[in-house]
Amino acid sequence: MVKPLSFKGDKKSKKRKRTETESAAEGARTGELAATQPPEDAGDDDSWVSAEVVGDVVGPVMIVLPTEPPTCLACDANGKVFTDRIENIIDANPASAEPHDVRQVWVANKIYGTENFRFKGRYGKYLACDKYGILSATSEAIAPPETWNVIATPDTPSTFQLQTLQETFLSTAESKKPNGPPDVRGDATEISFESTLRIRMQARFKPRLKASKELKERAKVSRKELEEAVGRRLNEDEVQKLKKARREGDYHEQLLNLKSKNKHDKYG
Repeated sequence: MVKPLSFKGDKKSKKRKRTETESAAEGARTGELAATQPPEDAGDDDSWVSAEVVGDVVGPVMIVLPTEPPTCLACDANGKVFTDRIENIIDANPASAEPHDVRQVWVANKIYGTENFRFKGRYGKYLACDKYGILSATSEAIAPPETWNVIATPDTPSTFQLQTLQETFLSTAESKKPNGPPDVRGDATEISFESTLRIRMQARFKPRLKASKELKERAKVSRKELEEAVGRRLNEDEVQKLKKARREGDYHEQLLNLKSKNKHDKYG
């Protein structure tokens, strides 16, 4: 199961053993959750990093808006979508932002069979935009208003545009209320600074970081284990060659080569 979100300053809770009843109940829910949850078994890294390419956008995300002071997209229990002040940030740099409230977190997933995205809010409802550009999060089902395109911003690395199926963009504007928070809508017709967003995400869901971690895990093997697999003592070059092979996926082929060398040495 996906681990709950944690924030800076939270105390780590002790794990307790689940009863058989709890395990059975969890198993019964698996089918219902599979379509809406991000990838499983993603590791223990709870830090937040910036999405760099569209393919990174998956799992819990924070949509950082181009406002001053920095804000992000949030929703409440009534489905209201609003801009919320970011508290966890270093020197007002949007590339360091982290959520301090679960209302600031959306779960991003591609819609099955398409290149489109859905963003599920804290209360189980999806981010939507109606034909007038008004944002909400009141529906538990996916329809055209809840369907988004994520577009990498040309010439501005690690930033994105959220586009509706009506080909309008999510963007911010100054509040119409004196000293009020910035407004956010979905009816911008052109890409601009106001529509250019950053997407922060948990590091454990970032495909590139996950792949790097898996490579390191595959490379973790002792000399003793390698020598037992080959059937003789190995020199340093042979050890490094096998470790590299484990990272690159041709370990068994290299292992067979060394075993074959054993036979030639024995009968040569």
